[in-house]
Amino acid sequence: MSPDAFLQFALSQQVLRFGEFKTKAGRLSPYFFNAGLFNTGGALNSLCAFYAQALLQQSQARGIAFDMLFGPAYKGIPLAAGTAMQLAQMGRDIPYAFNRKEAKDHGEGGTIVGAPLQGRVVIIDDVITAGTSVRESVDIIRAAGATPAAVLIALDRMEKGVRDGQLTAHSAVQEVEATYGMPVFAIANLSDLMQFLQSDAAAVSGASAYRDQVAAYRQQYGV
Repeated sequence: MSPDAFLQFALSQQVLRFGEFKTKAGRLSPYFFNAGLFNTGGALNSLCAFYAQALLQQSQARGIAFDMLFGPAYKGIPLAAGTAMQLAQMGRDIPYAFNRKEAKDHGEGGTIVGAPLQGRVVIIDDVITAGTSVRESVDIIRAAGATPAAVLIALDRMEKGVRDGQLTAHSAVQEVEATYGMPVFAIANLSDLMQFLQSDAAAVSGASAYRDQVAAYRQQYGV
């Protein structure tokens, strides 16, 4: 499955939208991506097929081995479970786990649900904005004696972060890679989006009309 196919799917689900949107960093972006809108069984099933295929392709291409998946609460929970199911259908049946926000004081207790965290763990999430979710996940995985091996997200916006009101030299994804010494995989990124906006599918949907705005936004904020 290609990044173009994923972006076309996201556009059809109105998860990827074009117009004028204010980002968490206060920027006016010509596009918006909200993975929370993959909110039906069929959409989630298709989304996780993209996740699974991207994980297999990119881990093989980069020589990154992994033993299980971890989904940070809350958005990462269905993503990790769904990706594990898709991997099983592709012949790779591996365990997964996720965390609770609050420790359970009865039953099995603790904050981890699912398989024990062990071996090389891939963190599954929707996007990386400030890296907070990744940091918490890495701490949980390491505390269990396991090794964070990679992060897999849906879309890498490939844009500079903000610190103390100033643009940083690197994106949130690049900072995660540098801080934790592990790769971040994405089903699609901003370069893929620029290419998609030149496709027939983008022209039919009207998305191609925003190509210049996305290019200008990338010129200003891209890495």
